Amino acid sequence: MAKTRVLVVEDSMTVRKRLIEVLSADPGLEVVGEAEDGKAGIELCEALRPDVVTLDMMLPIMTGLAATEYIMAYCPTPILIVSASTNRGELFRTYEALAAGAVDVLEKPLGNEPDGDWERRLVSSVKLIARIKVITHPRARLKLSAKAVVPPAPIEPRNPGDRPRAIAIGASTGGPGAVRDVFRALPTDFPLPILLVIHIGTLFATALAEWLDGQSHLRVAYAKDGDRLPPEGEGRVLMAPPDRHLVLQGGRLRLTQDPERHSCRPSVDALFESVARELGSSAAACLLTGMGRDGAEGLLAVRRAGGRTLAQDEASSVVFGMPREAITLGAAEQVVPLAGVAGSIAAWVRAADTGRRP
Repeated sequence: MAKTRVLVVEDSMTVRKRLIEVLSADPGLEVVGEAEDGKAGIELCEALRPDVVTLDMMLPIMTGLAATEYIMAYCPTPILIVSASTNRGELFRTYEALAAGAVDVLEKPLGNEPDGDWERRLVSSVKLIARIKVITHPRARLKLSAKAVVPPAPIEPRNPGDRPRAIAIGASTGGPGAVRDVFRALPTDFPLPILLVIHIGTLFATALAEWLDGQSHLRVAYAKDGDRLPPEGEGRVLMAPPDRHLVLQGGRLRLTQDPERHSCRPSVDALFESVARELGSSAAACLLTGMGRDGAEGLLAVRRAGGRTLAQDEASSVVFGMPREAITLGAAEQVVPLAGVAGSIAAWVRAADTGRRP
């Protein structure tokens, strides 16, 4: 059985050697190259064509963000960001790299982890990412979104009482870029509150809401426990903070430390199921790109309650895991490409306003 070929790009010799040691110790992995700066990393990626690149963000000559943009444009390869960047500016660059096509992010070892824990997570992440087929790059996506208009699927008119009261959105792998694109494409006067869960490592989640807030006209902030669900006319986004489930209960947002769902906290299922219970046929939910199955059962709960449901299609998903599970369950009323998600959400509101097919 062929080994997974890995390129390690890291400027710290100590960290680089540690990465190589851990990866080389696994019989299914082979480190085929190492680089200490972004430019050398790009050159080795083009020459060696590895299956996976582990990439630091803070690199000399060419940053990890610039290297990600180049690799995804000219030699698309699954990228795992391995970073210790935790200040605001460095976190923003990490989000930009994820939006530019990097698949996932893992923190560097802090030295206080249980024996073997970080090493197992590194090996597991590399093996999972190696299975992801990277087929499009950011420049191609930009051209597609600029030129292609994807009409939403027809929606049957419903009673005025069935107007969506809020939109719940869940995403995982590939989520930062997908959510950013949806927010940018929504109308400037979008009237409904949006409740959002994105899976990302706790250390890297602290500034994600702030980054998203600067990416579109929508206001984005972390939800606070006890906040009321904003009224219609306040089209802002409230996001689950790190390591907290976000649920809707009694018209208020609640943050809990209930057990993980599908190894996730926050969990998309927890949000979607609470929205289905609270809003019934006035609920609406969208499940975007992501690995695993979190959100599939929650999306089904929304549909069974009479709400609107949507799943991202395979071709536009970085990882077609969560959406596939939802579609298999029959949870998705619509399956649309990423470029059509915002149009479909807006059409839900227009259909309720007019009582006509959009």
